[in-house]
Amino acid sequence: MKRLAYLALTAAVIGGAVFWVVTMPKTVDAAAFAGITADAARGEAVFTAAGCASCHTAPGAASDAQLVLAGGQSFASDFGTFIAPNISPDPTHGIGDWPVEALATAIMAGVSPEGAHYYPALPYWSYERLELQDVADLHAYMQTLPPSATPSQPHQVGFPFSIRRMVGGWKFLNMRPDFVVQGDLTEAETRGRYISEAMAHCGECHTPRDPLGGLDTSRWLAGAPNPSGQGTIPNITPAKLTWSEDEIVEYLTSGFTPEFDSVGGHMAHVVENMSKLPESDRRAVAAYLKKVPASE
Repeated sequence: MKRLAYLALTAAVIGGAVFWVVTMPKTVDAAAFAGITADAARGEAVFTAAGCASCHTAPGAASDAQLVLAGGQSFASDFGTFIAPNISPDPTHGIGDWPVEALATAIMAGVSPEGAHYYPALPYWSYERLELQDVADLHAYMQTLPPSATPSQPHQVGFPFSIRRMVGGWKFLNMRPDFVVQGDLTEAETRGRYISEAMAHCGECHTPRDPLGGLDTSRWLAGAPNPSGQGTIPNITPAKLTWSEDEIVEYLTSGFTPEFDSVGGHMAHVVENMSKLPESDRRAVAAYLKKVPASE
């Protein structure tokens, strides 16, 4: 019995040590940005494609108020309700005092300046694929936006999901830097993949998830239940999205479908953002969607 107890204790210690190592928060070093010159004008396009304002403006904000990233919108999920934080350049309540590497660590690694794991309600699973130049440009642009002194609200997450260290385990199981769609891609398809899989993080909503909330990439963009519990998010692989590339471009420009229906819900924000990008980017997304493997 003593030997069994000793073995159990040893296994527990080793297991705890392994868990501690694999769940350790990772950071992006400042040296990664050496030689990169940020451009706020380019950063505006990154900000728009990434949909930052869609989630981080105050509830009900419209027009220019959408650039005040005060946070406060709530997003329900099976794991709790997440409240978008203030990411305005306010140095106290926002991210105004963050250097570029802190922003990169937050959106690409999901780790706060204090070293805590962020919940994957922040789509760092997708943002991990961002190019550092785009992150630097995004950082420069966000510093030009209006500050807000609105305090961020705490998430409404219960035990055991409230244990932040466990998010490190989720990352260990799910975080992969590779793009999902592989193979020979044209220049336009490659650009569309970058916009769709990294910046616009389309897979975060349109891909089904496993019981732990990880994306099931074997059914990439095949549709998923709406986290709000109301309806489903559609399959946008060629198995269901049979629109032509021109029709996809028109939808991403005007919000009108070939059936003369109009966009609604959160997708209205996505279309609003896409419509502000160059037409070549919308055409790149359309070309990419035609390249995605069909999935029922």
